[in-house]
Amino acid sequence: MNIKNKDFIFNEFGVSGREDKVKEKLKDFLKDKVDDLFEDRNNSLITLKKGNKKNNKLKIMLSSHYDTIGFVATYITKEGFVRFSEVGYLPAYNIISKRVIFENGTVGVIFADENENIKKGEKNKYFIDIGAKDEEEAKKLIKIGDMGAIYSPYIIQNDNIISSWLDDRIGCFILLEIIENLKDNIHDIYFVFSSQEEVGLRGATTSTFKIEPDIGIAFDVTGTDDITKKHYYCNSILGNGAAIKVMDGSVISDKRLVNFLETLAKQNNIKYQLDILTYGGTDAGAIQTSKSGVIAGGISIPTRYIHSSNEMCSLKDVQSCIDLGLLFCKSDVII
Repeated sequence: MNIKNKDFIFNEFGVSGREDKVKEKLKDFLKDKVDDLFEDRNNSLITLKKGNKKNNKLKIMLSSHYDTIGFVATYITKEGFVRFSEVGYLPAYNIISKRVIFENGTVGVIFADENENIKKGEKNKYFIDIGAKDEEEAKKLIKIGDMGAIYSPYIIQNDNIISSWLDDRIGCFILLEIIENLKDNIHDIYFVFSSQEEVGLRGATTSTFKIEPDIGIAFDVTGTDDITKKHYYCNSILGNGAAIKVMDGSVISDKRLVNFLETLAKQNNIKYQLDILTYGGTDAGAIQTSKSGVIAGGISIPTRYIHSSNEMCSLKDVQSCIDLGLLFCKSDVII
């Protein structure tokens, strides 16, 4: 696993619908590593590694979304504060006093009109302070419609990675690792870095329609149950390996695919667990329902504090996801 030569994936701005900066970095990194590279009309980046099988070759799609949740500036007060709306879902308690970076590089801090608004979680009374003395100065830095995101630079500690954008840049990192290490694959493998997942699985919807895959796997984060241990909303544990998706709020994975991934993991001593998430969704939901239907599932990365300024996952789990994904891509998949 080589994070250093791919750490742009954790640092580049890319709120839903504004993914161009990370897309351009990805294109530059991948241009000599794949057989084809193109974009769809919804701003997803699609790459292809051609398979060497002559007959009965499948089209396999691996997808990770490269957009992040964020904000859009909706109003600037006479005092120079920026009112905003959400782009994707941001729990109120996760964003107060957090640092925000806008697409143009302007930085601000989220706070609320009064402490009572914080207690009630009234996001309509939150604002972003960009350090402007008044409306006129603020408008030199930010205009209505500009987008921003909570930002905490990534760190690695105790075999864990902590960052504000692991959802789903960690999935994108896994795809990059698979691409770099995949040689002589049997089937055609399409690697999709999808747009606008956080606002309705939009990029994966159009990309799947274009590719028409036989099988699709989403690499995305999943919730963990290693703190509260309620064992209801989710069941994955940090450090227990790659999480093979059984279901989430958008998809019930094809049983044949779940069994195939489990068998691969067992036969190759890859640490794994099963992923059952009773809320949320991933690109797998869009893949499964494209056109007349696709065999779909997921390989998930157990992650703490999803949709916060400091999401956390285990690099050991990340490696398990890379290993399982790479083995799947090398396999002559028969489902």
